[in-house]
Amino acid sequence: MTLKPEAPATGQVDGAWWPRSRDLSAELPALLSALTARLGAVERSTYHLDGWNPAGTKLATGGRTVRLDGFRSQRPGTVTLVGTGMRRLTLLVVPPETTDAAAAEAMRDASLPGGDDSVDSLIGDELRRTAPAARA
Repeated sequence: MTLKPEAPATGQVDGAWWPRSRDLSAELPALLSALTARLGAVERSTYHLDGWNPAGTKLATGGRTVRLDGFRSQRPGTVTLVGTGMRRLTLLVVPPETTDAAAAEAMRDASLPGGDDSVDSLIGDELRRTAPAARA
């Protein structure tokens, strides 16, 4: 995971995350733990349904229950996390199948201070080829 510095929000994402699989329930606990300092306790996560294996509506982790909400209307290739006091982060999700070089580039670009790139521009050709929508 990479994040933009804490500052006024720019662009469509606040950083990037490269999970190892499409199992949201297995991948999310480590991400939530890593974001505690920035968001406080994460209470909710939203995601695009086509980017992940089926997940439940709640995830018990770290002594808390996090609400999981999947939507077709959520921008593909992103996950949004809502923490204490409604603080939120939207992260570019780099598909697990992405090569190291392409993932590193996308993660770097998504976390540039002041970066205002759109999700579409951050997802290069290689990421587009590995994204579920491209395989449909």
